[in-house]
Parts: sequence; C-alpha cells; structure tokens
Amino acid sequence: MLEALIGFLKGLFVFAGHVSLRGGFPEKLTEAEEKALLLRLSQGDEEAKSELIERNLRLVAHIAGKYRARGRDADDLISIGSIGLIKAVSTYSPARGKSLAAYAGRCIENAMLS
Repeated sequence: MLEALIGFLKGLFVFAGHVSLRGGFPEKLTEAEEKALLLRLSQGDEEAKSELIERNLRLVAHIAGKYRARGRDADDLISIGSIGLIKAVSTYSPARGKSLAAYAGRCIENAMLS
C-alpha cells in the first residue's frame, strides 16, 4: 500500500514538473526508444520505468480530455489517470501483442472509470 502511494506521488510530481516548468509534455517516444526502455525495464531499471511514465503523460491528458467533456474534474482525472499509467508501465508485457500505448490507454481509462 505504501509502495503504491509513493509511486502515485512520484507520478504526480513528474507530471506537475513537466507541465509547469516546460509548459507542455516531453516528446513522444520513438519506437526504437520505447523498445530500448522496455528492455531496460525488463532488466529491473527503475529509471527506464520513470522515463516511460514521463514520456507517456500526454496520453493521460488526452484521455482525461475525453472524460472532462462529460463534466468530470480535469485534475482528478489526471491524478487517477496517472495511477493507471503507472500500473500499465509496471505490468506491461510486449508478449501480449499490444503496444504500450494501447495497453496503457486501456489501463488509464479503467482507472478513470472506477
């Protein structure tokens, strides 16, 4: 439980830092960059995990925009969606046959809907 809370707070810190300091999100990963980071992640590299989360935050914002139109609070959606993204990066396996973005998108939406 404590680990999940720490992970959540890390995600929020990363998100807030990128949006407020840079005025936007980090660049989207290229396919080669994503594969390299996923390989490092499979070897237990926590920095790779953090970078995958940071570089996919725009996906959280995009999905939050869809639900915000339904009257939900944007800040809440982004917070909840960030948890979904963290879970997605933590549990993703390329063997599932889906891209990380497709898998993360579903995890983010599930988090926002629950």
